[in-house]
Amino acid sequence: MKALSIHQPWAWLVATGHKDIENRTWRTRYRGPLLVHATLQLDVADFDRAAALLAQTNPAIIIDRAQLQFGGVIGRVELVDVVTRSESPWFVGPFGWALRSAQPLPFRRIRGRQNLFDVSD
Repeated sequence: MKALSIHQPWAWLVATGHKDIENRTWRTRYRGPLLVHATLQLDVADFDRAAALLAQTNPAIIIDRAQLQFGGVIGRVELVDVVTRSESPWFVGPFGWALRSAQPLPFRRIRGRQNLFDVSD
């Protein structure tokens, strides 16, 4: 199955269905199931930006920094489209990967990679 590495806390937001767009600088022709891989990195500025945007879109949800997992697969989504414009508050472009049907998965440690990569079952 294809996988995409995403920095935390963005990976958690995608895997839990709170973030419906993943911003990239590149397009892909791939559509279908996609594993969400959380990288080993957490940028404090990213965490603060993500928490502020989540508070605007869904104030009842708070990102628990202590619960974030790093260095493995944490969820699965469907990549349904790649867009250059979106009404989603998560879209900053230039390309937004439109995601649906998010589901968290039990943590599975694997090494991440750049771009889309294959993960065996």
